[in-house]
Amino acid sequence: MKKIVPVILVLITFFYLGLFLILPLSAIFVEAFRKGFEVYVNSFKDEYAWSAIKLTLLTAGIAVPLNVIFGVSAAWCITKFEFRGKNILITLIDLPFAISPVVAGLIFVLIFGQQTTFGAWLLSHNIKVIFAVPGLVLATIFVTFPFVVRELIPLMQEQGKIEEEAAVSLGAGGWSIFWRVTLPNIKWGLLYGVILCNARAMGEFGAVSVVSGHIRGETNTIPLYIQTVYDGYSAGSSAFAMATLLAALALVTLVVKSFIEWKVKHHER
Repeated sequence: MKKIVPVILVLITFFYLGLFLILPLSAIFVEAFRKGFEVYVNSFKDEYAWSAIKLTLLTAGIAVPLNVIFGVSAAWCITKFEFRGKNILITLIDLPFAISPVVAGLIFVLIFGQQTTFGAWLLSHNIKVIFAVPGLVLATIFVTFPFVVRELIPLMQEQGKIEEEAAVSLGAGGWSIFWRVTLPNIKWGLLYGVILCNARAMGEFGAVSVVSGHIRGETNTIPLYIQTVYDGYSAGSSAFAMATLLAALALVTLVVKSFIEWKVKHHER
């Protein structure tokens, strides 16, 4: 009986993963290449496809570095210092996990929309947030900012304050302590958080869908482009071809994640 139970659990696990992970991913690649490799390649020659790719890279390229700065700062503040309101800060960091991305998008529409006083003032000064790149960036930052800080907080709590306090006793300044003590200790956790944050930023749909306006060639990221094309005229080629980019990103993320976990275990030994 003891030998049967682990086998059954392993079979259930692989069946679940195969049904809800491997099978859908495989179906995407099969559909993308169904009409041949040439059709697959031609799907990326569309100007709107390239626009979606560039906009996705631009949005992630702005959101991820800002989230790294926030994540490191917040994690360092929470783990190294005691202050009033720490629990409130931690709760607020987890807020995007609890709020639907669609609701997050609506929040920015309510703040920066043309029907609001602030939004009308911005528009009068030729500053466009909603249905423009700034709105996409803001929505992406909101949805993804917990990923880096949530990876760093447990790691920095486990490491404690001993090394930083020793550096202070030797006369090291704040920046010197960060670059020579703190950063080397958190580099793998930071990289892991960046990878997850980037994957979510490039694949985010709900929040950016609300603030984008679905303007082809201007505010459509890769997920929005996939939906637009799938609902339109080319569900069998362009939509699935673009979907393979996000699927490949997910696979790369898993590979990097496994490498980082192996590297951390190897370093601990």
